[in-house]
Amino acid sequence: MVSNNRGAAVKNNIRLFGSTKVLIIAGLLAAMSIVLGKFGAINIGNSIRIGFGGLPIQMAGIFFGPVIGGAVGLVADVVGCIMKGYAINPIITIGSTCIGVFSGLVYHFALRGVKNALLPKVAASTVTAHAIGSMIITSIGLYVYYHTPFETLWLRVPIYLITAAIETAVIYLMLKNKAFTAELNKVRRK
Repeated sequence: MVSNNRGAAVKNNIRLFGSTKVLIIAGLLAAMSIVLGKFGAINIGNSIRIGFGGLPIQMAGIFFGPVIGGAVGLVADVVGCIMKGYAINPIITIGSTCIGVFSGLVYHFALRGVKNALLPKVAASTVTAHAIGSMIITSIGLYVYYHTPFETLWLRVPIYLITAAIETAVIYLMLKNKAFTAELNKVRRK
């Protein structure tokens, strides 16, 4: 009887993720985002960072939906700031969360009826996610909290367009791989 109650409690706690497998993969994607975005990025001054921390966040949104993508973005930003010793900027955290949310929303709901639209769906997802999350919201956070000049913030636009193109290629190639897609479908099943 005790084990049944414990099992029910665990099941209720992971309801957002649907299964323990998805929860574990979401945690791994958040960890990858921290490594790629905070520790593996190239910083140019205080306002420009070139890295691929958004890639695992977008993967979470595209693979598992906007809610899990947003959760991965939120966790990755907050934990990454704590580990790196940065102050948590709530506007930048919202931007990171929006990267996961919008990549999932656009991928799962845009171009729904079009056949053979994998590449356009992935491209629209990554560009929209970076346009809203990185170029707009995060830039506002940098301006409000750190008074970064607009001239410097404009440099973020070409950087994130190039980043979105590279991330599109990576995610597209992953989803085009039949073995990867088969394993992903096994994880998504409840």
